[in-house]
Amino acid sequence: MRKILLLCFILGTVIRVAAQGTFPVNGAWDTRPGLYAFTNATIVVSADQTISKGTLLVKDRTIEAIGPGAAIPVPKGYIAVDLKGKFIYPGLVDAFTGYGLPAPAAGGGGFGRGGGGGAAAARPATPAKTGAYGWNEAIKPEVHVGTTFTADVARAEALKKLGFGAVQAVNRDGIVRGTSAAVTLGDEPDNLVMLKDNAAANYSFSKGSSTTSYPTSLMGTIALLRQTFLDAAWYKTSKDEYNITLDEFNKIQSLPQIFEVTDPQSVLRADKIGKEFGKQFIFKTDGKEYQRMDLMKATGGSFIVPVSFPKPYDVEDPADARNITYAQMKDWELAPTNPSALEKAGIRFAITSFGVDNARDFWAAIRTAMEYGLTEKQALRSLTEIPADMLGISAQVGTLAKGKHANFIISSDNLFKANTTIYENWVDGRPYVVSKMDVLDIRGNYTFNMDGSPALTLRIGGTTPAALDATIIRTGADSVQARGTLTRNGDIIGLYFDLRKNPAGNVRLSGYISGYSPVTMSGEAVMPDGTAGRWNAIRKDTLANRGGRPEAAKTTPVTGPVVYPFLAYGNAEIPKTETVLFKNATVWTNEKDGILKNTDVLIEGGKIKAIGKNLSAGSAKVIDATGKHISAGIVDEHSHIAASNGINEGAQSVSAEVRVADVINAEDINIYRQLAGGVTTSHILHGSANSIGGQTQLIKLRWGKSPEEMKFEGSDGFIKFALGENVKQSNGGGGGFGQNVNLRFPQTRMGVEQVYIDAFTRAKEYKAARAVKGSTTRRDLELDALVEILDGKRFITCHSYVQSEINMLIHVADSMGFKINTFTHILEGYKVADKMKAHGIAGSTFSDWWAYKMEVAEAIPYNGKLMHEVGVVTGFNSDDAEMARRLNQEAGKAVTYGKMSEEDALKLVTLNPAKMLHVDNRIGSIKVGKDADLVLWSANPLSIYAVAEKTYVEGVPYWDMEQDAVKRKALKAEQGKLIQKMTEAKAGGAGTQRPGGFGGRGPRLYECETTEADLDQLIGGNH
Repeated sequence: MRKILLLCFILGTVIRVAAQGTFPVNGAWDTRPGLYAFTNATIVVSADQTISKGTLLVKDRTIEAIGPGAAIPVPKGYIAVDLKGKFIYPGLVDAFTGYGLPAPAAGGGGFGRGGGGGAAAARPATPAKTGAYGWNEAIKPEVHVGTTFTADVARAEALKKLGFGAVQAVNRDGIVRGTSAAVTLGDEPDNLVMLKDNAAANYSFSKGSSTTSYPTSLMGTIALLRQTFLDAAWYKTSKDEYNITLDEFNKIQSLPQIFEVTDPQSVLRADKIGKEFGKQFIFKTDGKEYQRMDLMKATGGSFIVPVSFPKPYDVEDPADARNITYAQMKDWELAPTNPSALEKAGIRFAITSFGVDNARDFWAAIRTAMEYGLTEKQALRSLTEIPADMLGISAQVGTLAKGKHANFIISSDNLFKANTTIYENWVDGRPYVVSKMDVLDIRGNYTFNMDGSPALTLRIGGTTPAALDATIIRTGADSVQARGTLTRNGDIIGLYFDLRKNPAGNVRLSGYISGYSPVTMSGEAVMPDGTAGRWNAIRKDTLANRGGRPEAAKTTPVTGPVVYPFLAYGNAEIPKTETVLFKNATVWTNEKDGILKNTDVLIEGGKIKAIGKNLSAGSAKVIDATGKHISAGIVDEHSHIAASNGINEGAQSVSAEVRVADVINAEDINIYRQLAGGVTTSHILHGSANSIGGQTQLIKLRWGKSPEEMKFEGSDGFIKFALGENVKQSNGGGGGFGQNVNLRFPQTRMGVEQVYIDAFTRAKEYKAARAVKGSTTRRDLELDALVEILDGKRFITCHSYVQSEINMLIHVADSMGFKINTFTHILEGYKVADKMKAHGIAGSTFSDWWAYKMEVAEAIPYNGKLMHEVGVVTGFNSDDAEMARRLNQEAGKAVTYGKMSEEDALKLVTLNPAKMLHVDNRIGSIKVGKDADLVLWSANPLSIYAVAEKTYVEGVPYWDMEQDAVKRKALKAEQGKLIQKMTEAKAGGAGTQRPGGFGGRGPRLYECETTEADLDQLIGGNH
């Protein structure tokens, strides 16, 4: 066999020279093909076909024939290799690697941080590089891996050791990343390993190394991607400019489209973009699909998933255990179920080695996934056929068939067994030796003799013939058992025993295999005192299981349930709508009936069915509300919870194109906390970094639902404007909102006014141009939103403080022909309430905030009452995740400061904000036919002692104080079990990770002026 392998190597070398084709050869040409016949093997052709005693013929780089041995004679001139007892598998295909490319630029992956577009050094919207390219560096469809790829022998070896023969090389820099290439891992020139130079188009939500300041947030990233699709469509027929970026973007649209994302919500965001532009993305993920498998299946997409399962946390110290979130614990427990869950859901997916820290852990992770239910057939498909099909190279690799590349693995046994050894990985008809094939298996029990010593037993064990351990055993009264270190190089043996505990000292042995039937070893021994002697060992029997210990039967590990949402206080089953009759409550109707004593409320089908006394329960659940109060759910007009990766897109003065709707985070714990405070509806606003910010999103706090299901269906569209210090970047520390002070306009209040005039002037011109029949005017998402304002289809809520600025915007609105719906904050609203009333502008303010910065120096706690008295629709908002939990108490302050009636005070956080948001026909009061968004309070809802005992959203009990107590107890118990499992895993030898406290950072709490750059500086670290 050694001679055969040597000949294979020599022929392989000759073939590499001959196969260069277009390259000149310095010498005589030698075009002899490599001819091999592998016989008597178990050939796994594909996941669905296996041939016993099969023959595989290889000619040069391709498979010449494959089938049962009896049907395929070995042709003359072929080197025959007998693989009796061995297996042949297709070479594996990895659909997502960075092979052959430089590492991604440092700092990539953020929204305006570090090397990924750091704030201080960011560039404004100027051409990204010399040439007719687009303006944003993060959009780089012109990057083609096929033109920059360089084979890397060292990195190829690491992949070939795992069994991979072909991979996709992906550029991971940017939002639009250009095209990837499919290549083999052959040791040949780059032009010979290329399978497909344009295998797929690639995208992400990461701006990577781009130094263009925009975007600074996830919603900005999505807006940029959306605008790029629109611009490219326009460019197809445009004659206005030449743009390499848009030209290349159009060229890559017919390729498979791969989108790298992280969590399930990111999958949904990418899928929404895809559906909008007629694209079906393949999602490369971080392996968390199990958390929302129903939604993943609904995308209709395929997935590329890693098996880089999280290590258990080192939680032996109770203090460390407190630094791990429940979600982190659950992910550790359930991540290995992800491949199995995908298979059971019928979702097509490939498995990648990407993300596995140590190559030797890859196969262990595959087998772990199989312990959790992944079938062998699916595992093989996901490592071969499916990735090859995704990349359009299934005619070349992925299965074994005549005419395909000779990419195959030779293994000792079934590839998925724990002790199986990969002997050789053939790539393009050339062998890569992973482990010598015909190594003599020397495991067993030996009679061991050493000069001057009684006979001992030497036991050589190990998981494979190449991974050995040794033990010296002496029985009797002076019994000895010592583990030793064994090294082997061919027939040369080295043994080392530390016998200091015996206390003989160290014994060092060297020798060689001197006989084969039985196996005999002999050599020289160096004793503890330095004297030399001879030793020999004769094998008397082999170990029963080639490793000394029978392999334990595998059972599927027991895991806890997936919860929705996937964090503390999630539910294994999402609560359902209930039919409930509340008896004998004090009902705050917010209608002309006022406050009703000893009154019943019936809810059914998500609506308020009846209000009155002595109502019949029928089949309804009855709740005795005697001594308790019922109010409409609290409506927070100004909130920043439930948004992902940035609440401000602060790189530009006008960012009307960005949409909070794109980044709703249904897995924000503040949703649950605010339900506990009686909040049922929240208006999620863009921040106040720019004069014209982004489009807002009204949500209902449907705990456990998807981001789309949280949106208040049918509600009007709003947009955030802003005035004052934040907009002109007064408090940004030399940059404001992460921007260089010399770059972003405006820097003064005068400049803010000019931004509005300029923006709406452009919007009017844009509207007129688009209205012309046959217009070819490019669609601009920023101007689309402004036109909606002009047309009365989108409504303004404006961050405001100072009287002069409020007056300014009212004048601009009058002159430009648009209306302002709401001034929010408006702490000087009492000065301009008459003008607000005349213009029909509502005011959403704070109850008693003042003096926290210069522009609120003249704020007073009577502001809300004074605006209300003038006739302005007035509400109190939070702008703060913690305050939102106590908005009922904020409303109570209006009674304290302004002597407002209790009924009117409660309307400040219920009916009035509902009116501002144009949804008072559905929420804000207790009226038959309205949504059953109700709160059951333990006392007067304006009291600091009042507790929300139950909160219903459309008849669903998303908050229940009694159930919360049960949840807390169950949560503690489950956390205890998970900690115990992690401790046991560590004791069993598993590698661990140190707790990092919320994944290395605290949860992000956004306020009006918060930017991602600010948070990074405060907390440290990257996303």
